[in-house]
Amino acid sequence: MPQTNVFRMMTDRRKFLRQSAKYGAASLLLPAWACGSGNESAEATSASDGAEETTPAAGNGTLEAFGIQLYTLRDVLPQDPKGTLAKLADYGYTQIEGYEGDQGMFWGMEHTEFKDYLDSLGLTMVSSHCNIDENFEEKARQAAEIGMDYLICPYIGAQDSKEAWQGVVDKFNDRGRICAENGIRFAYHNHGYSFENVYGIVPQDFMMENTDDTVDYEMDIYWVVTGGADPIDYLNKYPGKWMLCHVKDRETGADPEESEASVDLGTGSIDFAEVLAVAQEQGMEYYIVEQERYPSGTPLEAAEVDAAYLKQLNFG
Repeated sequence: MPQTNVFRMMTDRRKFLRQSAKYGAASLLLPAWACGSGNESAEATSASDGAEETTPAAGNGTLEAFGIQLYTLRDVLPQDPKGTLAKLADYGYTQIEGYEGDQGMFWGMEHTEFKDYLDSLGLTMVSSHCNIDENFEEKARQAAEIGMDYLICPYIGAQDSKEAWQGVVDKFNDRGRICAENGIRFAYHNHGYSFENVYGIVPQDFMMENTDDTVDYEMDIYWVVTGGADPIDYLNKYPGKWMLCHVKDRETGADPEESEASVDLGTGSIDFAEVLAVAQEQGMEYYIVEQERYPSGTPLEAAEVDAAYLKQLNFG
């Protein structure tokens, strides 16, 4: 099958998932080719044969697979990318989400070389945060070539008018189009500022209601809570639009406006059993650990604790 047709199949599959999630019928209606995680190869048979192997949620109240945002390891990863990735695989992570540091998204390696190394560890790069204003078409092409599903805008910043937020919408729709042309998806990762009511709008709602079908969203659960909103309310309000999430805990008793209150999973105030149960019901595809502060130890120790927490988490 021509590669462009496979890309179209991938995009159609994700559209179907989002539409089905809105009616609570995804598991009943999906055709055989629509059951995978979206990491299909250019071979039509691979798109079908590998369909269930990377499904993130097992459907029985536990996570079959989970990933980690490499920014969690930003203090150690640059010194030893390969060794750090090997340790993450040992902890039980099977997916990673990258970010664009000084060594690029692929840590000084060619994108295909990076994928080969991940393959040797049993890791899959499902997504990456990146600068969406530089060489975005090349990034989308490279991401597609190694089977990634998403390129993600990690931060857009508070805007100074409703018109400026419309400009953000327009930019996201453009980046979504570029991603769709390459057979992948574009998403935006929220921060707390987008849940404030400004200029007669709540920017998060404004974006989600005005971006087109090429744009998805990554819910940073920590930042939803820090922004004074309820993640469950937002999962239910926009089913099938939140396709990835950052599983990041918040210190119990932290000041509501405290932005540096990240802690090990299970030691904070967020009820992930409740939140992830709703996320699974509403079409979430990827569950990605992120931690930005490490009160109990080193970044690697925190990553190990977080993996152990998600392995035993049951939200059925």
